[in-house]
Amino acid sequence: MKTAFGALFLICLTASALADDNPVGFQSSTLLDTHNDRALEMVVWYPSATTATTQLIADNAVFVGASAVRDTPPAAGEHPLVVLSHGFGGNWGNQTWLASALAHKGYIVAAVNHPGTTSRDRSPQAAAQLWQRPVDLSRAIEAVTTQPEKFGLVAKRRIAVVGHSLGGWTAMEIVGARFDPDRFARDCKAHPQLSSCTVYQQMNPASTSALKAGLAADLRDKRVTAVVTLDLGLSRGLTDESLAALPVPALVIAAGVPSQELPAQLESANLAKRLPQASSRYVEIGDASHFSFMSVCKPGAVALLEEAVPGDGIICGDGDNGRPRGLIQQQITALIIEFLAQSSGNREDIL
Repeated sequence: MKTAFGALFLICLTASALADDNPVGFQSSTLLDTHNDRALEMVVWYPSATTATTQLIADNAVFVGASAVRDTPPAAGEHPLVVLSHGFGGNWGNQTWLASALAHKGYIVAAVNHPGTTSRDRSPQAAAQLWQRPVDLSRAIEAVTTQPEKFGLVAKRRIAVVGHSLGGWTAMEIVGARFDPDRFARDCKAHPQLSSCTVYQQMNPASTSALKAGLAADLRDKRVTAVVTLDLGLSRGLTDESLAALPVPALVIAAGVPSQELPAQLESANLAKRLPQASSRYVEIGDASHFSFMSVCKPGAVALLEEAVPGDGIICGDGDNGRPRGLIQQQITALIIEFLAQSSGNREDIL
């Protein structure tokens, strides 16, 4: 197992390396929704030419944050956009490590808290509106692309979505994958041990005909040109036909640490087999757990988590005798940047 000293040493090295670049900007705002009463908390990381003093963002007693300058003007020029979607019960801060790294490489990165399925809003009514999650991302894309003076100018045909866990399902939906509630219900009878089935039952997103219709609808946003999933869930409810015809390149990254609740072979690997082989790539990281895609934990975080909710300490767990989480995340970041550069035909973005 990695030591706390090793993790902190890696964090310091990473922070030092990023400090050599121009600091990135950070803004938070609320996207109001007068039609569906679904206000969204949105944050955006973006390139900036500022020399102002940075501050830590999303840094708390459990997770290591990242440095940025709040509300600074964006850098000139065009920049690709990446939109992040967190997992069930998570929040936008979970992938701060990725948002910060991408912003330092020239990307504008937006993330939202999905109502009902975030740690800051567990409303059962909002959670049941699972089909709204891809719509949340479309709203974020609209907010960023229409405000270049705040976040920077988004490059044409360079908008990608990256999602972790339930966010991976959300990302697939926004690029054209279709969900069949009946198919998923049948599959959960065969695989009731999967956490996807447990979470799905908890959200109850097909309890009415209206919810079921929304869940099965075409939720594609044609502005999105590439998709990345990070150890996604609910993939077994996606239809073969929609996956075979997926219109954008896809990178599927899986956690390779054995898991009964979210095994790679039944989720990410199964998804990858049903995607167009010419435009998709599958990578399984052997020493990554499902939670390796969340921010690096601080020393003492496990004790704090266990005191609050027994069992939650698992959030800080990676593979036994594996690399520190920070190193795993460096590999993930490199894979994503390389994939996005290849998808756009621009090799200059590769690490």
